[in-house]
Amino acid sequence: MSRWAALLSPAARVSLLVLLLSVLFSSSSLSDRVPEFALTKIEESDIKDDSGNEPVTEDDADPEDLEVFYPTDQWQTLRPGQAVPAGSHVRLNLQTGEREAKLPDSENGESDARGERRRKRLGKVDIDANSFTSEELKKALAKMKESEKAERKAREEEVRKKFRPIEQLKEEFEKLNMKMETDYEIMVKLISKLNSSASTLDEKVAALYDLEYYVHQVDNAKDFLSMGGLRLVIEGLNSSEAALKEHAAFVLGAALSSNPKVQIEAIEGGALQKLLVILATEQPLAVRKKALFALSSMLRHFPYAQQQFLKLGGLQVLRSLFRQKGMEALHVRVVTLLYDLIMEKMLLEDSQHGEQMEEKIQQYRQVRLVPAVLEQGWCALVPNLLAMPEHDTREKVLKLVGVLMAFCREHYRGDPALGTALSLLRSEYEELAAQEQREGDKDGYFRELLGSINTIIQELR
Repeated sequence: MSRWAALLSPAARVSLLVLLLSVLFSSSSLSDRVPEFALTKIEESDIKDDSGNEPVTEDDADPEDLEVFYPTDQWQTLRPGQAVPAGSHVRLNLQTGEREAKLPDSENGESDARGERRRKRLGKVDIDANSFTSEELKKALAKMKESEKAERKAREEEVRKKFRPIEQLKEEFEKLNMKMETDYEIMVKLISKLNSSASTLDEKVAALYDLEYYVHQVDNAKDFLSMGGLRLVIEGLNSSEAALKEHAAFVLGAALSSNPKVQIEAIEGGALQKLLVILATEQPLAVRKKALFALSSMLRHFPYAQQQFLKLGGLQVLRSLFRQKGMEALHVRVVTLLYDLIMEKMLLEDSQHGEQMEEKIQQYRQVRLVPAVLEQGWCALVPNLLAMPEHDTREKVLKLVGVLMAFCREHYRGDPALGTALSLLRSEYEELAAQEQREGDKDGYFRELLGSINTIIQELR
């Protein structure tokens, strides 16, 4: 080396020295760089542990060998390698840097109840080792599936007992659709059974019972008329069988309700006379109730029938019911009928007059109902009903007394029994109305009755 140095000139020796220094500086700089930029090869021996085995990371662990974490209501630290059950809440504790888990928050104990049901389905499992093996988990899962299958089968069996199969229902619906009948067709059959001489009394009564349901409808009642059913029912009012007479009157009343066409045909067919005969003669109470119902349906909103009713002595027939024992149930019905008929005429006269309304008013003016009521002594008869204990009866009697006040005022003033009855009723209903008011009902039923009583007393002064 010294020999070669001696051959070099001084300038060459300086250049060689600079070159050596540059090489040394570059080598030092490369050694200080970040290792990730270096291309390195790690030998297999470098990644083995002391025992010569390769370490297993958490992600590469076999799921069947993982330790099962058992969450509670409190946050617990998760150790590496622990398996967290599905549905658990997991968080990262920012203070400790560790993962924590717990059971989901329960609402009204629902989560606890689900957990309890899940534990019951799994049955008794050995958890002394604080972990489940894969075989234990598989057995528990199989047992849970068997339990759920048994529960589902039991529920299905219970449903089968309560409900019929859909196939059977479909079959029955098909049969119903094939046998579906209109109201008209049903009434034809019922009328045929009623008119048949081969039908028994019970069958005829059953037919009338069913007919009453259908003839409530206005259109059905008109069809009933065109079929000849109305004539059969009117004839049934003459039957010697009380049950047949009762149900015939019931059907007649249903068909007459708010049906002018049927009302006209019925009165022309002699139904009014037959009903009055039933009410005037000795008949069971049930028969008379239905006859009075049919009579009320015929008279309401039909001035011609009201006029014929008065000509045939209908008011006397109704008054005779008050002299017979056992007819108390009919008294309030009679009072209600008279009140409705009087109010019907008064409201019509007070309404606005049109061309058609004027004609109807002329018809009502021919009905002399109030004079007949005064003539036959109803002013003295009606107040006596205030002694009845039922509040509903008293209410209807008070209404009729109030309507008749304009015509019976002098008679009422001279009736000391009426004054005494009104005073007693006022005392009774003042107490009942005060009790209503204490209970928070300021416009109650008893207060309304008290107002009617006070109005009548005031009118009599």
